[in-house]
Amino acid sequence: MAPKAEHKRHASKHKIDRRLGVNLWGRSKSPLNTRSYAPGQHGQRRKKPTDFGIQLMAKQKLKGYYGNIGEKAFKKYYTEASRRQGDTGQNLIGILESRLDAFLYRSKLAPTVFAARQLVNHGHVMLNGKRCNIGSVMVKAGDEIQLREKSRQIPAVMEAIVSVERDVPEYIEADHDQCKAKFVRAPSLDEVPYPVQMEPNLVVEYYSR
Repeated sequence: MAPKAEHKRHASKHKIDRRLGVNLWGRSKSPLNTRSYAPGQHGQRRKKPTDFGIQLMAKQKLKGYYGNIGEKAFKKYYTEASRRQGDTGQNLIGILESRLDAFLYRSKLAPTVFAARQLVNHGHVMLNGKRCNIGSVMVKAGDEIQLREKSRQIPAVMEAIVSVERDVPEYIEADHDQCKAKFVRAPSLDEVPYPVQMEPNLVVEYYSR
């Protein structure tokens, strides 16, 4: 990846962190580790948020975490979550974790959600033995991914595999020697290793206003 593009992506991730006021991905390089206020000259004077503001922030946090999903797509996930049986907030988390790019990231075969999406877009990932280049594709229990042979030496992939910053969660089985993983099942909220507190119940409140 070109250094310029890489820098641009890092900058945009840091911007999301600062705007939301949290270290969204728990990364050691987040600007939030050195300053906890929002960007801009008025960032240090924060007003008490309204209920709507709190709900909106919860939505932006969840959208941002999965690589800044567009509003239209995110609303579609919410609609699908509310259509399913059970708790809408829990369903929403299960849907987001079932995205191919999120699955690849959770498997520790990509260092960030953004890198995972790029690996998929550039055709490096096989889903159930077939090449798939759409990061938003939904995987289901039993689905398997594997990086193509020539893609396994990509520095970002190798860096992700050896990283000790995060573990592969229980709802995924990963074989890093073969650069492959199996999606065991969609998780519940408490199983997802978010570095910050996610509040899908507030997202539900936001959309059901």
